[in-house]
Amino acid sequence: MPIVAQSTETTDWVSRFADEVIEESERRAPGKPVVVASGLSPSGPIHLGNLREVMTPHLVADEIRRRGREVRHLISWDDYDRYRKVPKGIAGVDEKAWAEHIGKPLTSVPAPKGSSHPNWAEHFKAAMVESLAELGVEFDGISQTAQYTSGVYREQILHAMKHRGDIDAILAQYRTKKAPAKKQQKPLDEAELEAAEGSGAAAEDDGSSGSAGYFPYKPYCGNCEKDLTTVTSYDDDTTELSYTCDACGFAETVRLEEFNRGKLVWKVDWPMRWAYEGVIFEPSGVDHSSPGSSFQVGGQIVGIFGGKQPIGPMYAFVGISGMAKMSSSKGGVPTPADALKIMEPQLLRWLYARRRPNQSFKIAFDQEIQRLYDEWDKLDAKVADGTALPADVAAHSRAVGTAVGELPRTPRPLPYRTLASVADITAGHQDQALRILSELDPENPLSDLDEARPRYDKAEAWINTHVPADQRTIVREEPDAELLKSLDEASQQSLRLLLDGLAEHWSLDGLTHLVYGVPKVQAGFSADATPKELPPEIKTAQRSFFALLYHLLVGRDTGPRLPTLLLAVGQERVRHLLGA
Repeated sequence: MPIVAQSTETTDWVSRFADEVIEESERRAPGKPVVVASGLSPSGPIHLGNLREVMTPHLVADEIRRRGREVRHLISWDDYDRYRKVPKGIAGVDEKAWAEHIGKPLTSVPAPKGSSHPNWAEHFKAAMVESLAELGVEFDGISQTAQYTSGVYREQILHAMKHRGDIDAILAQYRTKKAPAKKQQKPLDEAELEAAEGSGAAAEDDGSSGSAGYFPYKPYCGNCEKDLTTVTSYDDDTTELSYTCDACGFAETVRLEEFNRGKLVWKVDWPMRWAYEGVIFEPSGVDHSSPGSSFQVGGQIVGIFGGKQPIGPMYAFVGISGMAKMSSSKGGVPTPADALKIMEPQLLRWLYARRRPNQSFKIAFDQEIQRLYDEWDKLDAKVADGTALPADVAAHSRAVGTAVGELPRTPRPLPYRTLASVADITAGHQDQALRILSELDPENPLSDLDEARPRYDKAEAWINTHVPADQRTIVREEPDAELLKSLDEASQQSLRLLLDGLAEHWSLDGLTHLVYGVPKVQAGFSADATPKELPPEIKTAQRSFFALLYHLLVGRDTGPRLPTLLLAVGQERVRHLLGA
């Protein structure tokens, strides 16, 4: 049965899985390296939901390495799967033209136009490999095209064909008429539909069945290369296999002991690999918990190959802020590469490490990313001063590095929201960005923008790619004379108080104290008064004061945090725009 982690205060889910995996490995293969596995289909962009298939075993494997044990993390690239459909929204792909390749192995489909890679699978695999390197994920990649076409699985294929009756009997237990579909609140995500059909990554039927009987092997046609073939006969003694192609009409007879242009169907292929590789731990999507799913059926079929089903959790789906669950069959789904353009690898690792696999979570591409970074920085500070909880310390440790060492990090990790505001206001002018950032902390000024990188670059990328143009900040060139002229005495006084304190408070902390303090002073309180010491109307006065400043500086009700905005505009220009 799959193992399910429960939370405790003293240890994290990764450690608990590592304990169980080491124990199971010693029971099954004492003295040998521990084997954990992931499977990815490069049928389109490999998205952030797919990344959980990798990060879950990676984190467990890394914990085992930290304990001094030898471990292999296998990533099977399912690049010999059939090309099922043309994903929408892929640059350089004409849907009608590429539809002609449906049914071929992914490695036989041309890469999108303009790609430097030899085929479709390699094009989408390359982006994921690059992202995994940035994330510090160590793995052994296995191309299923290479495995099948070189004859590595020949004995396993012949064994499956010989025991096709046993396999068919297992699958027959789940071949029941489907009940009428119930009305659902929301449509199933495409990835769930694929998973329900077969594998979750590359759906496929469970074998060829007809007048000649059941066969768990599907040849790719020798003429058109497609898998729209039907096995018409097979001889166990000679291994002669005959098939016809329903797509082009081609037919041939081959000797399976010499033939390398085909593969086991998914529900047989997956358990065969468990046995062949000696996999101890492999997660699977929540869709595999249903009867007849690949993981459940594979648990029975694996015994035919002399192996055992891996232990591992069912992992929940990953979403992104403001969007539904992701599917690689649809265009525009965010990939790890997309996430790494706007966030450091430590933050992305942390999002996967801090949640148990059976907990769903979202990755932010909207304003929420600023709150996530605030949360991460607070954790970083708590770990540094020894006040973080043990489980949080463990998640932090897994985020910042691996058994090999720490990931490269930003030397001066300034607040992400501050960096984003500065990047927004300066619109790519790095000298201006450095001027503003160097004034944040006058006692310890930033001397080079590289000290704030790569976090600064990630924040700038977020501003440029995920903040709508109408939400970007454009500082006024000239004062709003009409608004300034219309101000009442109280508003004019608030501006004078601000302007009088600018020089003395010209730092991020100082300006924060100043802008929040002006309404307090106007109401007769100390600028240092805490919220508990103040009446509720002070908050209303602060909001009104802030709105006035935004209108005078950027012509809107809101904008970047005012202290950052004031630093960005500069003292002289602030005085000009506020009518000094």
